[in-house]
Amino acid sequence: MKTAERLRGVLETIDRRSYGAYKQIAGSYDFADFTLHIDYVQGDPFASPSRLRALFAARVAQLPEELLFPEIRRTATADFLNRQLARELGPISRPRGSGKSGMVRILKPGQQILERTSLQIDLQGQIVVRFTAGLPASGRRVLGGQAIEMLLKAVPSALRRVLAPATRDLERLRRHVRLAEDSAALRRQLSDRGLVAFIPDGAILPRRSGVDDRPLAASEAVRFQAPEGLRLTLNAPNRGAVVGMGIPQGVTLIVGGGYHGKSTLLRAIEKGIYDHIEGDGREFAVTVPGAVKIRAEDGRSIASVDISNFITDLPRAEDTAHFTTANASGSTSQAAAIAEALEVGATSLLIDEDTSATNFMIRDARMQALVDEADEPITPYIDRARQLHAELRVSTVLVVGGAGDYFDVADTVIGMRRYLPADLTAGAKEIAARQRSERAHEGGPWSPLQQRVPDPASIDPQKGRKSVSIKLQTPTRVLFGTHELELSALEQIVEEAQVRAITQAMVHATGRWLDGRRTVREALVGLVEEIRREGLDSIDSRQAGDYAQFRIYELAAALGRLRTLRVQAPERSESR
Repeated sequence: MKTAERLRGVLETIDRRSYGAYKQIAGSYDFADFTLHIDYVQGDPFASPSRLRALFAARVAQLPEELLFPEIRRTATADFLNRQLARELGPISRPRGSGKSGMVRILKPGQQILERTSLQIDLQGQIVVRFTAGLPASGRRVLGGQAIEMLLKAVPSALRRVLAPATRDLERLRRHVRLAEDSAALRRQLSDRGLVAFIPDGAILPRRSGVDDRPLAASEAVRFQAPEGLRLTLNAPNRGAVVGMGIPQGVTLIVGGGYHGKSTLLRAIEKGIYDHIEGDGREFAVTVPGAVKIRAEDGRSIASVDISNFITDLPRAEDTAHFTTANASGSTSQAAAIAEALEVGATSLLIDEDTSATNFMIRDARMQALVDEADEPITPYIDRARQLHAELRVSTVLVVGGAGDYFDVADTVIGMRRYLPADLTAGAKEIAARQRSERAHEGGPWSPLQQRVPDPASIDPQKGRKSVSIKLQTPTRVLFGTHELELSALEQIVEEAQVRAITQAMVHATGRWLDGRRTVREALVGLVEEIRREGLDSIDSRQAGDYAQFRIYELAAALGRLRTLRVQAPERSESR
């Protein structure tokens, strides 16, 4: 292995030479307390930046064993150090010449505690950091002195300030780890307690804005307070008793006037699938892992999805058991989103009427009287919600403000008034009994979903001479090969790094798990299990540092939105 001084010597030698001379610095360098690996060197100052790794051996990192086991502690420790390092590298990242010269970046975490490839800790306590650097240039000439200052001074100093034992804020780190451990423990209790979600007393649910996921200032927010009737206590290993509101399994309505906090509560529930950092306001707001947010999405593509439990007998005699379209309506897109989620094992559906197709959600008595059921292809969700729970054990949490007919199918009704919840279940049932709905139940028995086998040849990330071309145009829009893949409707994606990981995982799975024989569920369950067993690095041999953990539900939803996707029915042999 080369020494750090060897790196300095090469940079001095190539100073002012053409930019391609930077290729000479690729390799590994011993900095005494860590090893710096320069894995990829960019060919141009305007190209994608160079990829680097810093490795701190376990004997150097000296992480206490209590931070390594079980896995949730190790993940939270890595998350904490990643956040610290992102803050330290921020001031270092500054222009040092042309193009991307001088930019030093590591994944910047959001409000959630996630596994990421940007900073990983193995079972022995070794720390690996992955980041990018724009190698300094004047025009297309090497700026060796600037590179020396960046790579041999600024970056090593930042790494040591965060990762060296003597400079580590161990108490804050332990608090971060205990928080994640408690949140995960609360989530594990939900199913055994018959719950879909839990919101603790004192939580701050509102966010600063639609583009800022940080909490609203405490002076402006109304802290959550559980209503009697839904109040219960869960127990966390470090914090102890946590009191709050439990949302039971079954069909739950969230009702109330406009701007009183209905959708804010639902958004907290949908994000409760992840652990949150201290100060987020939703630290102990937890939701079962199988909860999936469903919404209408006009214009999306659908590839042979079985929506026949919701839509049948279309005027053009389209086969809704294998429904395909390049331009879905609100109702067909919402039906497809539900079917895709159920296909990979969703246990709860989260729905907001504001982002739903009205005709998919309900058909009232007057409309039933005017338009005969034989002429209406849609079985509205109100007639499937109870059936989903009774037959499939799939719960529903639904925000509704204008369709009181849902009282007939609800198990629980939560009313939001001035951002505080009340248990309105008894009142809603009394109203339903006193003011009988005149609408007739529609739809027949629930039919098992038709299984799908994706054609691997239709998952094509090729563009020109590149066999794999994946480019993020926005945090939720990807150019996958030559086709746009829009994921903005997947509201439980919380970081751009998840989008990168999902699209790369689809490439990795093609020909392996997505092999033309396995169903969607078989293939994606196998892929997710591989990642759980071998880590996120298994999806990309380049050891990229810009991936974050994701769920099977968003992976399935992304696959289903590929406009090139083709599927077929499974062919089963006796031996399979």
